[in-house]
Amino acid sequence: MRNIFHLSLAALPVPAIAQSAPLPDAGTSLLQVAMGLGVVIAALVGGLWLLKRISAAHGALAGSLRVIAGASVGPRERVVIVEVEDTWLVVGVAPGRVNALHQMPKGRLAATPDAPAGKNFGAWLKLMKERRNA
Repeated sequence: MRNIFHLSLAALPVPAIAQSAPLPDAGTSLLQVAMGLGVVIAALVGGLWLLKRISAAHGALAGSLRVIAGASVGPRERVVIVEVEDTWLVVGVAPGRVNALHQMPKGRLAATPDAPAGKNFGAWLKLMKERRNA
């Protein structure tokens, strides 16, 4: 029985076995995957740009409203200073509510003792180290 099986395999023509589809080149497959990923990333970036462009504020007041500062006063509550032309409004912001707390002329924010003027992280870090070692 065993000899018959071996003979049947040996009787198959060699070209019939080798006619199966050739394996795709690994470099070509990798290139296709990279090109597909590039198309998806380009579509995402384009969609985000279009969304930003559509949802941008339009009109005369678009550039005259600015958030100056804010502080958290609760888990979901904040006090925010908003600049409108030459006026600062102090408003309380909570989920579903915005209340005007105070109105004052446009001014300057004083530097807090914890943070030096500007956004110099190195100076802030040095100040914190000195306080810790003192």
